Amino acid sequence: MHATSGRGAYRAGHPVGEAEGTAARQEKPLGVPGKPLDRCTPFLTGLLAAAGVLVTIAVAELLLAASDVLLLIGIAFFLAVGLEPVTARLTRRVPRVLATAVVVVTGLGVLGGAIAAAAVPLADQAAQLQDGAPRYLALLRDHSTLLGRANEVFGLEAAIRSVEVSDVARSLAAVLGDAVIVVVLATYFVADFPRIRSALYRLAPRSRRPRVILIGDAVFRKVGAYLVGNVVVSLVAGTAAFAWLWAFDVPYPLVLAVLVAVLDLVPVAGSVAAGAATTLVALTVSVPVGLATLGFFAAYRLVEDYVLLPKIVGRAVRVPALVTVVAVLLGFALLGVVGAFVAVPVAAAVLLVVREVALHRLDRA
Repeated sequence: MHATSGRGAYRAGHPVGEAEGTAARQEKPLGVPGKPLDRCTPFLTGLLAAAGVLVTIAVAELLLAASDVLLLIGIAFFLAVGLEPVTARLTRRVPRVLATAVVVVTGLGVLGGAIAAAAVPLADQAAQLQDGAPRYLALLRDHSTLLGRANEVFGLEAAIRSVEVSDVARSLAAVLGDAVIVVVLATYFVADFPRIRSALYRLAPRSRRPRVILIGDAVFRKVGAYLVGNVVVSLVAGTAAFAWLWAFDVPYPLVLAVLVAVLDLVPVAGSVAAGAATTLVALTVSVPVGLATLGFFAAYRLVEDYVLLPKIVGRAVRVPALVTVVAVLLGFALLGVVGAFVAVPVAAAVLLVVREVALHRLDRA
């Protein structure tokens, strides 16, 4: 029995008084839910339709306004999914918080160590590049050279001169700030991933929850395998490029190798852009060296697609070549470089869901 503070304030037979008496006799703390409203009434139907339109517009406006923040959250969650397999293995031996700290600190330590180790030679080669800028500018203006003809076609000199140092500094500061936010968010996601996973699966109906769990875990495995494998393949690309450029005395081999490794993270388009930029620098040595460098990147592209990716990433994220190209183009058009980076695992997840859900139903229809 539950007492009500206002009970007795109404005369006998008063509607509210009767309701309070009934409420006091309820066994459950908040009573028993009543029958649902009749949703077939014209008024309620129109009201719900109008409310649905308003809510849809409001949600779309909020998503557009918060698109930058949502993109950072998506990147952080993507990284957390990729780090989950390693964290889960450590969790078998140590608490989840400690495992998260070990994974995050180790990752940041490896990244910081690589940057520190490459800082001095990168700075030296960057200074050499600045000292050699007049020579490259003269080559760009010489119409008899390949760089000069490329300048005529693509407007390389105008593009370089349009870059302002202040704009570059602001862009680097913005990227650094976004990177800090992503690292912090990814740390929280990794620490709470089991609860996040459970909360996502509870959104599915109880009768379909086991199948949703199986498909969802398969998607998570694809994303994790792709992220780890793509980083390893990019390191291989950077190392191979450095060895080739150093062997042929191409200027600034370490700077170009880092550029190759970073751009190789973006499927298809990244390696093509890295190969083109490196070939242009190799042409300053000689035409044969430039052509050989172009052939090296073309051959490495085949080796990466047909040897490294199947061996390192495995069959878990295998996507048809046409789907890969289309996904990368759509991802780049929607979200830029980030969209191109996540396009392949997203395409793999979509193919899995289509095959296991849509095609399964169509085959049974």
